[in-house]
Amino acid sequence: MNVFGFAGWSGSGKTTLVEKLIPVFTARGLRVSVIKHAHHGFDLDKPGKDSWRHREAGATQVLMLSNDRWVLMHELRGAPEPTLEDQLRLLEPCDLVLIEGYKAAAVPKIEIHRRSHGKPPLWPENPHVVAVATDAGDAAELDCPLPCLPLNEPGAVADFILDYLKTR
Repeated sequence: MNVFGFAGWSGSGKTTLVEKLIPVFTARGLRVSVIKHAHHGFDLDKPGKDSWRHREAGATQVLMLSNDRWVLMHELRGAPEPTLEDQLRLLEPCDLVLIEGYKAAAVPKIEIHRRSHGKPPLWPENPHVVAVATDAGDAAELDCPLPCLPLNEPGAVADFILDYLKTR
């Protein structure tokens, strides 16, 4: 599987870019999966629902399924967070896995950077950032030796990713 990541500060537009890239890749005939790493807690379940009650009772795993989808929820119950490699092994084979988060993971990634957020860029300290996607006006002022991609042009970002993966 080809793996490509996206990193950036909270609110920079990582999720929006990934959301726009998925249909571009699928229109080109690729099967795409996504791994989203959250630094904060989250819950897909709702208090009072059967699956929530099963987890609250102490189940480590609860698998829910219907005619449309299935989901496996796994409670760590104090165990360490699985690595990215562990998570990749859980996925079915596909053409491309897009990773949102996992800033330090040793996978090529695009940094989403908006100067208006006032946060420093990640690329100077992160050797896995291979390009920066940014607003048009920010690219000229970024003084970045890496390719600067137009954040609002998912087709151009997709082209870069596919070209990069072919040349690796």
